[in-house]
Amino acid sequence: MSLIDYIHEQLTPKKEFPAFRPGDNVAVSYRIIEGNKERIQVFRGDVIQIKGTGSTKTFTVRKISNGVGVERIIPFTSPAIASIEVLKRGKVRRAKIYYLRNLTGKKAKIKERRHTSANN
Repeated sequence: MSLIDYIHEQLTPKKEFPAFRPGDNVAVSYRIIEGNKERIQVFRGDVIQIKGTGSTKTFTVRKISNGVGVERIIPFTSPAIASIEVLKRGKVRRAKIYYLRNLTGKKAKIKERRHTSANN
C-alpha cells in the first residue's frame, strides 16, 4: 500500500452499504440541502457500473423518467448518501451494462437473479 492510499484510507469515513452489483435495482436515499432546509430524495434505478477503488469508488444508477434516461454518478464516500437499499438482484453477464442506453421497452428489462440455497 502506498503512502497516498494509506492517507486516503485514514481520511475517508467508513460507511456500511449492502453489497450490490451491476444489474441490481437500488433505491439511493440522497440528502438534498436547499437553503436552510434539508430533505431526503430517493433515486431508484438500475446500477449500470461500479468503478474505481478506495475513496474514488463510484457507481452509476440509471432510471427512465418521463421517457428520458437519467443517470447519476454517486461516490461511495459521499456524505449526502443517507442509505442504499437493494430492491432486486439483476442477472447480467457484464460488469458495465452500457448497452441498456440503446434499448427501450421490454428489451431494456433486466432478468431477476434467483438465489438457490439448501434450505429452500
